[in-house]
Amino acid sequence: MNHLLILPLLIPFAAGVGLLLAGRLSLRAQRWIGGVATAALILVAIRLLGIAAQGEISVYLIGDWPAPFGIVLVLDRLAALMLLTSALLAGGALAYAIGGADRAGQGFHALFQFQLLGLNGAFLTGDLFYLFVFFEILLLASYSLLLHGGGAERTRSALHYVVLNLVGSSLFLIGVGLIYSATGTLNLADLGGALARLDEDARPIAAAGGMILVAVFGLKAAALPLHFWLPHAYSAATAAVAALFAIMTKVGIYAMVRVLGMVFGHGEGMLADLFAPWLLGAAILTLAGGTFGAVASSDLREMVAYLVIVSVGTLLVGLALGTGEALSGTLYYLVHSTLVTGGMFLVADLIARGRRQGAAIVVGERPPRAGLLALLFLIGGVALVGMPPLSGLVGKVMILLAAQESPWMPWLWAAILTSSLFVLVRLSRTGITLLWSGEPRPGASPAASALIAPAALLLAMSPLMVAFGGWLTGYTEAAAAQVIDGRGYIEAVLNQRPASPLRPTSPL
Repeated sequence: MNHLLILPLLIPFAAGVGLLLAGRLSLRAQRWIGGVATAALILVAIRLLGIAAQGEISVYLIGDWPAPFGIVLVLDRLAALMLLTSALLAGGALAYAIGGADRAGQGFHALFQFQLLGLNGAFLTGDLFYLFVFFEILLLASYSLLLHGGGAERTRSALHYVVLNLVGSSLFLIGVGLIYSATGTLNLADLGGALARLDEDARPIAAAGGMILVAVFGLKAAALPLHFWLPHAYSAATAAVAALFAIMTKVGIYAMVRVLGMVFGHGEGMLADLFAPWLLGAAILTLAGGTFGAVASSDLREMVAYLVIVSVGTLLVGLALGTGEALSGTLYYLVHSTLVTGGMFLVADLIARGRRQGAAIVVGERPPRAGLLALLFLIGGVALVGMPPLSGLVGKVMILLAAQESPWMPWLWAAILTSSLFVLVRLSRTGITLLWSGEPRPGASPAASALIAPAALLLAMSPLMVAFGGWLTGYTEAAAAQVIDGRGYIEAVLNQRPASPLRPTSPL
């Protein structure tokens, strides 16, 4: 077993526990611990991506019990890509928070690390129940992070967020229970075969469990009509927290790819492709709802939150198509949209800090360093719209080309292209209103370079994804093929032997 595989869990867990136990540490010491841990995560994620890029699927047996009886961590190309995306986003968000936002409340750095623990665990786990467990870890941390800084608006948004996610967690557990009652297993590598072998009486139970999971993952991903918690929650959160939350919806998308694709898409039984028609309808509705919300927003932070929903709709299109080409474009666009929307939350906060009108999209004072902020806003806007020469265009073109063989092709093309047009117009007018109209704010301090740098680095990922587009699209194509085939994942997990020769192959 490769012990590197446990580090994405051990590093944030050790840092988070250490920060909690050493509660009297100075803020400077907390920043150092959090910063070093996050930097180490980035390095580990890069190393794991290099291992996964060779086509190797690594399995780690926690407790040295073999699958499907024990807890397993699995690293394939998809998991490695998600780990690195999460680590890069966390690095930018934490760097921005260290600029001063972490002073607004206690426990920020410990909660930040526990959030990363939940995210990394969700990406690595090979068991449906422990996917639920890691979902709960990241949600518990996110509840407190959302409240960081206090205030009535954040409290109201957090209340809605908590209630809806508690309902979602309850449904998740019910869905897991139904699937276990039908199959007797929750190991992802074992589930696909177990579902394919089900008799006629047990299949409706498993299908009901799967439909419940679709609803839960749709809630986590903020797909319509389960999206209404996101705009207020993300716009009310501090900028660093909102930036980190840019990957929260992608966890729902990841769960759909992993569970619905590999488990329910396994074989040719009645459960294969059970969910594609539902996902296509949800994708078009999510695109439309996110676009209309962005166009109607009167607050820049809320508008960026709706753009997160637009990205979810685009990802659902690629996921619902179900082909290798569509999934490859989905993975490319997932990385792009996560990093760029995270950077745009930081840009929105920088603009709001420099205006008496805050983030309200009205003609007023221009913030200091408006030219630099306008450049960052332009890069983020062009990337999100999907215009050349940035990565949004590459991801959308990959998805659009993959949709050509679908009978839904006219609807999907119309939804994506119309959404892009409306978002382009809205972002253009917003940038002119906030950064080119009005007079400069007198006496305002310009945004510190320490705050501008994290936003610039996250947005710089878009041109970098184009510069290394050949390698990255090749990687996403291989990742998509690995996920759709699934045989390598199943064989790697079920054939992994315990490290100890004295350990039995079954706990029974």
